[in-house]
Amino acid sequence: MARPTDSDRYELSDAEKRDLIKLIEQGKPLPEKYRFLLFADKREVELVWNGKTREVCTAILPFQTLEHIDEPRKEKAANEELALDSGGRQVKGWTNKLIWGDNKLILSSLKSGALRRQIEDAGGLKLIYIDPPFDVGADFSMDIEIGGETFHKEPNLLEQIAYRDTWGRGADSFIAMIYERLILMRDLMHREASIFVHCDWRVTGLIRLAMDEVFGKDNIRNEIIWAFTGPGSPGMQQFNRKHNTIYWFSRSKDKWLFNEKVIRVEHSEKTTGNFKGGLEGSGFRSDTYALPEGKIPESWWGMAIAQRFPVDGVKRVGYPTEKPWALLERIIKTSSCEGDLVADFFCGGGITAAVSEMLGRKWIATDLGKFGIHTTRKRLIQVQRELKAAGKPFRAFEVLNLGRYERQAYLNISGNLSAKKKADALARKEREFRELILKAYRAEPLPDAGFFHGKNGGRLVVVGPINLPVGRLFVEEVITECRKRGASRVDVLAFEFEMGLFPAVLEEAKHKGIDLAPKTIPPEVFDKRAVEKGQVRFHDVAYIEVTPRLDKKNKLALAVELSDFSVYYSQGIADAIAAELKEGKSEVVCEQGKLFKLSKDKQGIVTKDMLTKKWTDWVDYWAVDFDYESRKEIIKVERGTGIGGAKGGLDLVAEEFEERWTGSYIFENEWQSFRTRQDRELELTTATHIYPKPGRYVVAVKVIDIFGNDTMALIPVSVG
Repeated sequence: MARPTDSDRYELSDAEKRDLIKLIEQGKPLPEKYRFLLFADKREVELVWNGKTREVCTAILPFQTLEHIDEPRKEKAANEELALDSGGRQVKGWTNKLIWGDNKLILSSLKSGALRRQIEDAGGLKLIYIDPPFDVGADFSMDIEIGGETFHKEPNLLEQIAYRDTWGRGADSFIAMIYERLILMRDLMHREASIFVHCDWRVTGLIRLAMDEVFGKDNIRNEIIWAFTGPGSPGMQQFNRKHNTIYWFSRSKDKWLFNEKVIRVEHSEKTTGNFKGGLEGSGFRSDTYALPEGKIPESWWGMAIAQRFPVDGVKRVGYPTEKPWALLERIIKTSSCEGDLVADFFCGGGITAAVSEMLGRKWIATDLGKFGIHTTRKRLIQVQRELKAAGKPFRAFEVLNLGRYERQAYLNISGNLSAKKKADALARKEREFRELILKAYRAEPLPDAGFFHGKNGGRLVVVGPINLPVGRLFVEEVITECRKRGASRVDVLAFEFEMGLFPAVLEEAKHKGIDLAPKTIPPEVFDKRAVEKGQVRFHDVAYIEVTPRLDKKNKLALAVELSDFSVYYSQGIADAIAAELKEGKSEVVCEQGKLFKLSKDKQGIVTKDMLTKKWTDWVDYWAVDFDYESRKEIIKVERGTGIGGAKGGLDLVAEEFEERWTGSYIFENEWQSFRTRQDRELELTTATHIYPKPGRYVVAVKVIDIFGNDTMALIPVSVG
């Protein structure tokens, strides 16, 4: 119906009044026409969905620093601009940030947390590019190379559920997800900043209306069509979908950055040929008008898809949803300058960060997928290596996450409760959390309130502390309680285990007659839909063996050899998976640290081929910090609030935060070796490290396996 103006409004008839009263008494929704008849609603066209709200996340969580990478390899370097010391460490200035976690919590914590000051000091966030997931299945399949072979890993383990909430209610849940994040992004942006949002035919209309509402319909600068070509599927009954849409909105409708000189392209031969006595039909004469050097490109961009370019580890890494380097290069050159801060909150394989680094921009990149973070880290190290080899400057980057603080936010209790009510509420939440973990582990809860929480297939199950790593004292208590009950088999579930705890304590438990199995709780346990469908996988703890190599001539010199990596992953039961396989299909299953490819031919015969033949097949990346305890991990939290508080706003200042030592140290990535698509070789011994003085040091070794899971070991050494 047409929307009435104020002058059109009329008194409701008696019949309409009776109908309204009846509907209200019955608790039923009112017909849409009464929205305009009863209320002076001046809103224009808007996007409406189930549960729409303008409320956004306000949690402020401190970021953990998992890793710091100053140089791609430990060598002497000097860079006055970025203030690198003699050891190659960046001692001042902005450090680029690669953040693993839920971008809603990340954005909220960036917006109102301690890092906001760093963002402002870096000149503010000038450009955002995001390529959010349109289809969860396509975004999380990947190719993994093992033992010289490549297999296609469908998103049937962890990655497929990473955005489960995004698609749980179809379009409603997708638009609710992106709408809240767009508001948080807008509030982080510099007043002259731009945002480019990449989408395809599935969500184009939804994204456009959401952008209009969040940024204002007058702030759209361009609707860009990225066009590409390719073969169609056999038997198509429609035109071949070969374009995506990119919406460019500015934060302000009055001022934004447009570097038109650097993005101009060559004129066509027709244009230059026609420019004789003036541009034909333009009214300009050649004696009064000079043809500019190049033209501003049209709003349709014909760029070949990324898959047509070779995998080189920098311009293309082979990530499933990877976009062309040229596309990101044009966007970043258009709306940012050298030294500006660029962000991508759905970074995938990290192309936005890589292009930004190559173009001399600062960057923030975040992703929920651990594999995406790992892919991006390797890519950025290779970018650093290229820039270093060319004698060009590069910036340090750190790998961050919200870690245990995200779990604490899950248990956050209102500060307005009395001490007793707060304790009762916390106990209830912890109990519910343990029940969720036990359900995900498919364990039966124990009815009594003893030490153990459940049992699974004849094994007792205990859930470790939610906010702390499981340490030796906890494991010793597990062993003691097992002996009291006469139990011999137990699984210990934990988010974190203290480094260096295994395999020594397992041997101790074995000597006391206890079969103890430590299992890592994955972050996907927070996804209730994944729990309901039994799709959460608990990882067995892996172990690293390292051999220090002291130099006989130079007593301050040390090299480190990676001598073993023991993996005991089990992902599914091979017989059950084989039974469910369709003819002509194959699937990869992990049993006791071995990967097998199960294939079923058209006759229904199943074959089982082992993919991992030696321990090095599991290692995708390893890195060393030769002096691990040299840099404490300091977090900043709001004064007067617990972790996960939400009292802050845009005007938070540095004085509102206090520094706390977490008890951990930052892994300074001083040497690393990793596999790439084009180079599968792995160095197993580091370059020689020279310590500045004799003494006792702690060497940290980090190994990341082919699925992106990391394991760390600490080795004490004495030199001099």
